[in-house]
Amino acid sequence: QVQLVESGGGLVQAGGSLRLSCAASVRMFSTYNMAWFRQVPGKEREFVAAINWSGGATYYEDSVKGRFTISRDNAKNTVYLQMNSLKPEDTAVYYCARDAFQLRIGAPRSRDCDYWGQGTQVTVSS
Repeated sequence: QVQLVESGGGLVQAGGSLRLSCAASVRMFSTYNMAWFRQVPGKEREFVAAINWSGGATYYEDSVKGRFTISRDNAKNTVYLQMNSLKPEDTAVYYCARDAFQLRIGAPRSRDCDYWGQGTQVTVSS
């Protein structure tokens, strides 16, 4: 049974920082790309960042480049999203997801992911 459990969300003022964590109970975790997506009510889920299976490649949505950093610790089966210089438009529910295909080259799209966490709310006040 694959489980992804996010934590670290909360309320922060604009300009502040949060660090999201996603603990994964995934066999062979180190062979799967992992990604973060976010969703605002009434809008489609959007890609935020992804990291390849080894941690050697990362991908970001343009609006978060230079502010967010995705990383992983394969020894702990955990992926992180460090979010700095947060803006009110970053407010959303953030989801961790596993790429369905092992050792994929490139970032997974939402439809490429087979397991999702329950989501963690991030609220940035102005």
